[in-house]
Amino acid sequence: MEFEEKQSLKIWWLYLITAATIIPTLAVIIFYKNGQVLEEFKKMYFAPILAVLSPFLIIYLIQQIKLTLKINTEGITYKYLPFHFKPNYFRWMSIDKAYIRKFDAFSEYGGYGIKNRLWFKFKDKAFILNDKNRGLQIEFKNGKKLLFTSNKIEDLEMFLINLKTRYNIQAIQ
Repeated sequence: MEFEEKQSLKIWWLYLITAATIIPTLAVIIFYKNGQVLEEFKKMYFAPILAVLSPFLIIYLIQQIKLTLKINTEGITYKYLPFHFKPNYFRWMSIDKAYIRKFDAFSEYGGYGIKNRLWFKFKDKAFILNDKNRGLQIEFKNGKKLLFTSNKIEDLEMFLINLKTRYNIQAIQ
C-alpha cells in the first residue's frame, strides 16, 4: 500500500508578469528615435532575442523540476531534484503528527517554492508547489515541521485515513 505523487511548480501568472515587464522595453527599443535603436540591436545578432527569451526559458526550466512524495506503511519519502540527490526518508517512529491542514502560502511562508516559515521559525519548512491552500503537515518528535502541498489532496486524505485504520499508525491525526 503506497501513495505516490509527482508535482512541479506551476505558476502560470509568472509568465504574465514577465511579459508585462518585457513588452514596454521592446516598445522603447522599436519606437525610440524612429527605430534607430532597433537597427543598432540588429547588429548584435542574437543577443537581444536571447535577452528577451531567457526569462521565459528560466521560468520554464524551474517549472520542469519535479517533487516526488511517497507515503507507505514504513514512512514518508520525498525527493526534489536538484536540491535532494538522494531521497529523504522518515520512519513513522520519528513522526509525532501527520495531518492535512489549511495554510496561506504568502502570509505564513512568503510565497511559493521551498520555503522556511516567516518570522524566524527555521524549524518549519514547506514545499509549496501549487496555489491550493491545503497540504500535508508533518510534525517530528524533535520539533521540526514539514509541509507538502498536493494536487491530489482528497486522495491523500483518504490514504492517510486508510493507513491509520489498517496499520494503527498513531502519528496520523
